[in-house]
Order: sequence, then C-alpha cells, then structure tokens
Amino acid sequence: MVRPFSSTHGFIRTINTHTNPIRCISVPDLSSDATCPEAMCVSIVATIVPNPILRMRYNRAGLMFFSLARRCTADANPTRALSMSNPYYCGFDLGGTKMLCILLDSQFKIIARKRRKTKGMEGAQAGLVRIIDLIRETIADENLPLEDLKAIGIGVPGPVDMEKGIVHIAVNLKWKNVPLGELLEDAFLRSVSVLNDVDAGVYGEYCLGAAVGAHSAVGIFPGTGIGGGFVYNGQILRGKAHTGMEIGHTRIASTDHTSGTRMTGTLESEASRLAIAANCAKLAYRGEAPTLAKITGTDLSEIRSKALAAAVKGGDEQVEAVIRKAAHAVGFSVVNLIHLLTPEVIVLGGGLVEALSSIYLEEVKKTVEDNVLECYADTFKIKIAELGDDAGAIGAGIWAAQHAKSYVPEKISES
Repeated sequence: MVRPFSSTHGFIRTINTHTNPIRCISVPDLSSDATCPEAMCVSIVATIVPNPILRMRYNRAGLMFFSLARRCTADANPTRALSMSNPYYCGFDLGGTKMLCILLDSQFKIIARKRRKTKGMEGAQAGLVRIIDLIRETIADENLPLEDLKAIGIGVPGPVDMEKGIVHIAVNLKWKNVPLGELLEDAFLRSVSVLNDVDAGVYGEYCLGAAVGAHSAVGIFPGTGIGGGFVYNGQILRGKAHTGMEIGHTRIASTDHTSGTRMTGTLESEASRLAIAANCAKLAYRGEAPTLAKITGTDLSEIRSKALAAAVKGGDEQVEAVIRKAAHAVGFSVVNLIHLLTPEVIVLGGGLVEALSSIYLEEVKKTVEDNVLECYADTFKIKIAELGDDAGAIGAGIWAAQHAKSYVPEKISES
C-alpha cells in the first residue's frame, strides 16, 4: 500500500524551525483506524510548545498537514475512505464552574460526552487551552476521525457577537473581547459558531425539548449567574453586533447586593446559585441548616445544586425558604418577559432548576399568576427544560450544524 504521508516528520520540521530541537517521537501509521494523527499532532504541540497562542498556530499547521495526509491515504485505501463518511458536530457549553463537550451525529443524537471544571479565574488564555483540550479529548476517546467533524458550536456566559465570534464580556470568567470563534477555527480548521450559553440552551429546547413546536420561546437559566434567551420563529433574538437577553443583569430589587457589575439589586445578585449559596452558608454557620452543614459545611464552592436539594430533602426549612425566595424573584422576571415579549413557552432550566424543579415551577407559576396582566393569562406555558444539563451544548451543536460556513484556512506564513 502506498502511504505518501505516513510520517509526522514534515510537520515536526516545521515546528523545529521556530522552536528548540525536540526528542524523537514515534511515527503513527495513518492507514490504521486505531491511530488519530490529528489528535497526536495536537498532543505533540502541547508537549513542546509552551505558549498557548503560538501552540494554536502549530496545531493549525499540523491539522492541515494531516488533513492532506488522510486524503492521500484514503485514495490509496478506498475501504478506509468509505468507513470515514459519518459526519458529526461538536456542541460545547462553557459555564462559570464547569464545561461540557458533546458530539452529535447527523441526526443530532449524542454520541459522546465529556466534562471538566472551568477554573474560570485562570483567565481567557488558560480557559481557551482547556476548551481545545476537552474537544480534542472527547473526539480522541471515541476514536473519531477529525476530518468528519463538520462544525463546532460553543455557548458562552455573556454577550457575544455571533457574526464575528467575539465574546464581548463574560463577567464570571473575567473575559473581555475574546475572539473565540477565530481562535477555535485556527485550532481545528472548522466552522465555529459562538453563542450566548442560554441562547444555546433555549435553542436546544426549541429544537428537541420543552419548546418543540412553539412559535417563540424564552428561557431563564439560573446557575453561577442567571442568563436568558429568546428564540423567535427559529431565530435567536439579537442585536446587530451583540446578543441580548441579559436578564440576570436587570434590576428587580432595591438591595445593595451586586453580581460583578456596578448595578445593585439585579436578578443575579438576588437569585443566582452563588447568591443562594452565600445565604445558606450563613445558615449552616449559625446552626440553622444542620443537614447542609453536614454535607458541605460553610464552603461556598461546595454548596451546589445537588447539595441544596439534599438539604431540603433532609429537612432544612430555612434553606428551602432561601430557595423559594430566589424562585419568587425569577417569577417576577418571567412576568416582565411576558409583558415585553409575549412568548408562547417559558423554559426554566439549568442545574439549579433541574435539582429543585418542583420548588421552582411552583413558585414561578404562582408569582406569574398573581402579577401578569389578565389579557396575557392564557397565552403562555411555563415548563421545566427537558434536555437537562445538555441543553446548551445540544443547542450550540445544532446551531453550528445549521449555520456552518465554508472554512478556508489562510496561508500559514513561514516567519
């Protein structure tokens, strides 16, 4: 069998012109289904190129090299070419505390899933490396050829420019004006769609979950922060260069609580999981939440959705009262959205709602029924998200599949 590119040497020489000499590296056999040279080249670069931005440049060179190599190998081995005709898409949900990568087949069924902690305080550069590594690992774990990856969609917690793929700001990650789309396209040589994370989640529910068949759907997803999204007739509502629906950063109370911005009394400062955890930590410290104290102590980072649900189930009445108060605040935001946008379906989602769905549904419905204008009373349905924690990643992946653009890599300079 002819294997014109059965070596990484050409790619390694490219790196060696710009970096220190490297040790010998075993050569993969590109004709083997058990080997993923594209993933290997990224691993090689990760080992020998310490600078993350420079690393992406060489990843890009290596992936172009192996893309050509695989085409030549497929020409020499028609059977292999036939076995590599199953396209798939990557959906990624970047949260304040965790990141989730899923792979979807052409029918948008999940074929792989992998997650890890975000470690958002490490900054944008470290975060980008973690995103790339997680996508690479998810693909490699399934032994999927990179060339069958058709598009990547990623949801990010904050306003984005969907056309240019720029994250304007992600308060809980300390990101500002990050060209995420361009950087991921350079890393994988694939079309990349960048969405707001809750827009992605609502879109997922609109396509496959609680809002299937609806003309319009609005979503509120409490988590580390609180995000909102609105899908109207199949399109995500957004401005010319910014996504909107930052419902967490709208004022609903006269308190002096803050949530990473100068505005006080925002929905996020009153009702996010972080706000709930802070109040519950005080209860645990004062001995008013004994079950929670046993589970997490007063460590804010440990007071997560499942721990709060366990505390409620264990009889911590004060913890339940804190959660109901937060859900009540979410209910007022739902009223505001009904008056402004008249959605057909309101979707409540995110890990907090998933763990405490009965409390949230009860409190939000009651608040809305007591406060919405009478003429709107029968025009909407309030539902719990059906896709669970996968909603954002699924929505991002489907959007990327439906809006993928042809990706033509720029010529790589020799300098």
